[in-house]
Formats: sequence, structure tokens, C-alpha cells
Amino acid sequence: MNIGEAASVSGVSTKMIRHYESLGLLPQASRTSSGYRQYSDKDVSRLRFIRHCRDLGFSLDRIGELLDLWQNRERSSRQVKTLAQAHIAELDEKLKELQEMRGALESLVQCCNGDDRPDCPIIETLASEAAVRSCATTAQARKKAA
Repeated sequence: MNIGEAASVSGVSTKMIRHYESLGLLPQASRTSSGYRQYSDKDVSRLRFIRHCRDLGFSLDRIGELLDLWQNRERSSRQVKTLAQAHIAELDEKLKELQEMRGALESLVQCCNGDDRPDCPIIETLASEAAVRSCATTAQARKKAA
């Protein structure tokens, strides 16, 4: 099948298929005499595997490791589980960072009057690191008072 068909069947865009080929996550496709890429059912299965990994947020490096393990029938499930657990730890860290960002933004929103005046601590904060600390301190004080 051609790249468009492989993209449609696998759920991976043609651009990403080319990218995965360039990274070595997908073997170079065979070519027709006119130079068009041709993909097998095995290639499509590999693309689906990659897509599922991406849907779970695995990095391209980790996907490479998972592909190697998938192809290795002598692998131990312990290896796969270890990779998945490491990814969970990474996701937990990202969640923590996102919660901190949300808290900082929430503090900024609380500092803003949201009225017709042009003064806006959100804009000021985005322009100045000192404003971030000042507003966050003010918001924390408001929370403690409440």
C-alpha cells in the first residue's frame, strides 16, 4: 500500500510516517519503480504500535526501546514493565509541574481586578520575573487569610 493508505489505516499522518522512517523507528519503505513508497501490513502494525505509544505520551527514544522489546520474543515482561513504570514516574513529575503552573496562573488571575482599567498584573507578570514572586506571595497571603 502507498503512504496515504498506510496513513489512513494506521492513524499516523504521512508526515509522521516519513519522520519515523528518518529516525529509524520504521524501516525505510520499499519503493515502486516510479519511486513511490510501499508499505506492508507489518509496517502498518509497527505504525499502529508507535501511535499507541505516542497516545500514552512515550518519548521517541522510549518508543524505540519498546519497539525493540516488542520485536524480541526472548524479552522479559519485567523489562517492559520497568519502562512503563519509569514513564509513569515521568508523567507524575509532569503532572506536578502542570499543577504548579496552574497554581501560579490561578494566583495571577486572583491578583487581576478584571475591570476596564489597563492595569493587569497578569501582563506585568509575563513581562517581569519579580512580578511573579510578588503576585504569588500576595495570592498565598490571601489564601491564608481566607
